[in-house]
Amino acid sequence: MIMGKRRLKIFVMAAIVSLLYTVFGQARTTDTSTTETKKTTTSLTAIDAETTQTVDEKQASESAKVQQTAHHALPKILVTLMLILMVAKIGGDLMERIGQPAVLGELLFGIILGNLALFRLPFLEPLVDKVFNDQEVAIFITLLAELGVILLLFEVGLESTLREMLAVGPSALLVATLGVVAPIGLGFLAGVWFLPEDPWTVHLFLGAVLAATSVGITARVLKDIGRMEMRESKIILGAAVIDDILGLVVLAVASGAIVAANSGTSLEAGSIALIVFKAVGFFVVAIAVGKIISPGMYKLATYLQVRGVLLSLTLGWCFFVAWLGSLVGVAPIVGAFAAGLVLEDATFKDWHGRDMELEDLLRPITAFLVPVFFVYTGMNVQLSTFANVNILGFAATLTFFAIIGKQICSLGVWDKTLNKLAIGVGMIPRGEVGLIVANIGRGLKSSDGKPIISSDTFSATVIMVVITTMITPPLLKWTLERGDAKLKRAGAVPE
Repeated sequence: MIMGKRRLKIFVMAAIVSLLYTVFGQARTTDTSTTETKKTTTSLTAIDAETTQTVDEKQASESAKVQQTAHHALPKILVTLMLILMVAKIGGDLMERIGQPAVLGELLFGIILGNLALFRLPFLEPLVDKVFNDQEVAIFITLLAELGVILLLFEVGLESTLREMLAVGPSALLVATLGVVAPIGLGFLAGVWFLPEDPWTVHLFLGAVLAATSVGITARVLKDIGRMEMRESKIILGAAVIDDILGLVVLAVASGAIVAANSGTSLEAGSIALIVFKAVGFFVVAIAVGKIISPGMYKLATYLQVRGVLLSLTLGWCFFVAWLGSLVGVAPIVGAFAAGLVLEDATFKDWHGRDMELEDLLRPITAFLVPVFFVYTGMNVQLSTFANVNILGFAATLTFFAIIGKQICSLGVWDKTLNKLAIGVGMIPRGEVGLIVANIGRGLKSSDGKPIISSDTFSATVIMVVITTMITPPLLKWTLERGDAKLKRAGAVPE
């Protein structure tokens, strides 16, 4: 009995010892495994931390490089902007003193600024080499110039209304159509003649440049001489606006053809129709939708009491529609023009306390950015290219075709009592719109990486723009006075 109890105790003790050994042994193994796992995890975490640290260090290094580059380029950018704004105002003032538009002075002084190296003055060499030829400066100034173009077309749209475009009726439409078709054909012919080795897309781009008409320059001349209320003036301005719309459609077709050629495909009739549909469709939809939503948008903004709401909302609207245009493959300037066209005085009827017109609010910004575009455009003209007689002949031919092409559009005037010659002359200036198209051509590349509009062609184009813009004010004034004299001799009273 006693032996049985002793054996039972021994068995129980053995079981307890075994149980304790099992428990503590497993715990120790678990601790060891956990320790090893922790070591492994710690190692992986260290590797991840090291990798993350490497990525962060790279990002920090790149960010530091960007900041350092920006800090290094800032003084050169400031000097360039100072010179651009200074020569823009000096040149504009000189031109206005002799009865010419300020844009001519901005272009001409930009050409001088961009060709300082030709003067071979020792003290100018550091400025030319380290400032004007600096890639970082060029990128920044180009962006400012692009913003200036967008705001310029937006401002042109603000100065026009749908009612004015529709009021001139079929005469303006026919004048505009002829004023686009004829210059495109002549520009294409000039391209075939002087640039026979270039693809047809380059020739079409030249036609698009010649098709443009500057609304702003013609309107300024008519306003200065007090002829804005004449029927001829309304036809000229309405046709000029339609001209620009049709010209932008041609620009969209030419750009689409270049993109198709670069991708190794051909632009078929269906593709052309699609591009035209997209351009016209976007323009129509943007105006229709803008007419609907813009009044409500501005009415909601009246609840904001902070200063500058009207200007900020207007700029946001311009950039938004321009961005939408780029999304559908249309030039942003088309969207900017449409954005300005839908904003009329009725849009702001609920804007209480507005003491300035929208154009006046925009003027300080456009006075800064728009001259940057014109001066920088002039800076890209290389006068050394005109040592080539062929370039001079090309520029002269483009100018001649530009003048003749717009005279053909006067055939669209059926009313014999109207001054057809004045209408044709009023359509001559290419101004900012022609420069915009030429600049877009400079930015587009062919399949071999060359610009669609080469430096030689661009220089010839700028000279054509300068000449057509310079001759228009005196010619338009002369043709209107000549028409008045005819009416007086006939016993009629001029309008």
